[in-house]
Amino acid sequence: MLQATTHATTPANSQRHLAETHVVENQPPPLRDYNVYAQDAALVEAVAREGAAWAAPQLQAFGVLTGSREVIELGFQANDNKPALYTHDNYGHRIDEVRFHPAYHRLMQISMEHGLHASHWRKPGPGAHVARAAMSYLQGQVDAAHGCPVTMTSAVVPALLEQPELAAQWLPKITALQYDHRNIPMEQKSAITVGMAMTEKQGGSDVRANTLRATALGAEGPGQMYELVGHKYFVSAPMSDAFLVLAQAPGGLSCFWLPRWRADGSKNPLQIQRLKNKMGNVANASCETELRGAAAHMVGGEGRGVATILKMVTMTRFDCMVGSSSGMRQAVAQALHHCAHRSAFGKLLSEQPLMQNVLADLVIESEAALAMTMRIARALDIGGASEHEKMLVRVGTAVGKYWICKRTPAHAYEAMECIGGSGVMEDCIMPRLFRESPVNSIWEGSGNVQCLDMLRAMGRNPGSVDAYMDEVQAAAGTDRRLDQYVARLGAELIDPSAIEYRARGVVEKMALALQGSLLVRFGNPAVADAFCASRLAEHSSGLTFGNLPRGVDCAAIIARATPRV
Repeated sequence: MLQATTHATTPANSQRHLAETHVVENQPPPLRDYNVYAQDAALVEAVAREGAAWAAPQLQAFGVLTGSREVIELGFQANDNKPALYTHDNYGHRIDEVRFHPAYHRLMQISMEHGLHASHWRKPGPGAHVARAAMSYLQGQVDAAHGCPVTMTSAVVPALLEQPELAAQWLPKITALQYDHRNIPMEQKSAITVGMAMTEKQGGSDVRANTLRATALGAEGPGQMYELVGHKYFVSAPMSDAFLVLAQAPGGLSCFWLPRWRADGSKNPLQIQRLKNKMGNVANASCETELRGAAAHMVGGEGRGVATILKMVTMTRFDCMVGSSSGMRQAVAQALHHCAHRSAFGKLLSEQPLMQNVLADLVIESEAALAMTMRIARALDIGGASEHEKMLVRVGTAVGKYWICKRTPAHAYEAMECIGGSGVMEDCIMPRLFRESPVNSIWEGSGNVQCLDMLRAMGRNPGSVDAYMDEVQAAAGTDRRLDQYVARLGAELIDPSAIEYRARGVVEKMALALQGSLLVRFGNPAVADAFCASRLAEHSSGLTFGNLPRGVDCAAIIARATPRV
C-alpha cells in the first residue's frame, strides 16, 4: 500500500518541477519610473546654459511624469490603436470625424495643459522657447505622433498674426492651456487645435503647382471670405479645429484660415476621403481631403501664400529638430540601459571595448543634436532683438533640420542593434522609434528642400552666412581640429561653382562645424574631444557608428548618459 502511494505522487511532483524550466536572468529591468529630465545630463546643462534655469523645477516635475510607467504605457496604447475615420453618423449625416483611443487624448491633454503648444507665446522672454523645447523633448520620448498637432497649434501663431483681426479672435483659444477634442464649432470651445494643408497630388514640395481654387464670396483681399474648391493629398491632423491652407486666388497662391465648422454651426465641406496608412507616426491621423466649397478667410496678402505659411513652417521645422533629438535620446537611453544590465562573454556589454565604441558614438551624436537644437531655441527667444540671432535662426533651422533629422534613422537602427533580437520585438519601444525616425526628415521639407532653402538664404541674405560663421568661429583657437575644419568649410562657402550640386555636402559640413563649436565651448570635455576626433579630423570616418578613434574616453561618455533606475 505504501509503495502504491509513492508511485502515485512521484509523477505529480515531477510535472510540477518541469513546469519551472528556468529562471529569468541577465535581463535589464524596464526603463520606467525614473526622472527623464534629471537623468539626462546634457539636457540639464543645455537648459541652464541657454537661459531657462528658471524652468528647472517645472522640468524636474515633468521628467518624473514622462518617466512614469503610466505615461509610458499611454504611448504604447496610442500606437497600438490607430485612429479610425467615420465619414457619416448612423443617420447618414456627413461628420468627417476621426476617433482616437483614450490614451491619445490623454497624451494630448498632458501636452496642452503643460503648454507645449503655447507657453512660449503666453509668456515670451528669456528661456521661453528653450523651456518649451525641453518639455517637448521629454514628451516626445513617450510618443512622437501626438506632437504633430501640438507643434502645428504652436507654429500657427506667427502666421495668424499676419491677419490681426483673426489673431485677436482665435489666439486666446489657440493658446489656452486646455484640450477639447469634441467635433463642434470653435465658437463653442474654450481651446482649439490647428492643422495644416499644403500638399496636393501633383506637387509635394512644389506648392506653386497647387490647383485648389479660391474664389471671393464678396470683397477680395486679406481677411475676406473665400470659397475653396479642390483637393489636398496630405492634411496633417484632420481632427484639428482649423487649418492653414494654400490655394490659388486670382492674384496667385495665397494662404487661408479654414475652420472645420462654419460660424452658423453648419459643417464646412472639408470632406475626408481616407486616412493615410503611414509607416510611422501612426497614433496621429493624416488624410486626403476634398474641399467642396469650403469657406475660409484669406491670411496675409493675396499671392503671398508661401511667405505667409512659411512663418508657420519655420516653427514646425524647428520642432522637427526637437523631435528627432528627442528620438535620439530615447534610443540611446534604451541601448545604454540594456547594455548596463546585460552580460555576455563574462562581463557587462557596457564594459566591452567594441560596444563602448558604439555606445559612446551614439551618445556623442545625441548630445550634438541637442546642443544645436537648444542653441536655436535661444536664438528664437532673442529673435528680433539681435540681427545675429535672427539670421542664426534662418540658417540654423535649415541646417539643423537637414542634418539632425537625416542622422536619426541610422542612429535608431544602431541603438536597436545594441539591444539585439529583443530590440526588434514590438513589446519594446525600439521598433516604434525606428519607424518614426525618417518622418521628420521627409515632412516639413525634405533634405533637398532644406539644402535649397539654405542656398536661398545665402543668396538673399548674405548676412546670414556671416552670422553663422561668427557663431562657429566663437570657438576659434580652442581646438585645432575644429579650426582646420572651419577653414575648409569657409573655402567651400565662397566657391560658387556647382553650388546646388554640392549643397548637401556644404550643409552637412555647416551642421558639423556648428555642433563642434557648441560642444567645444559648452559641452562635456570628453564628448567635445570625441566629436572633433571622429567628425572633424581630416581623416575621420563617420560612415557608421562605432568608429571612434583611439584615445576617446568612452567610459566617461557612457557613464554620463546612462539613465539610472
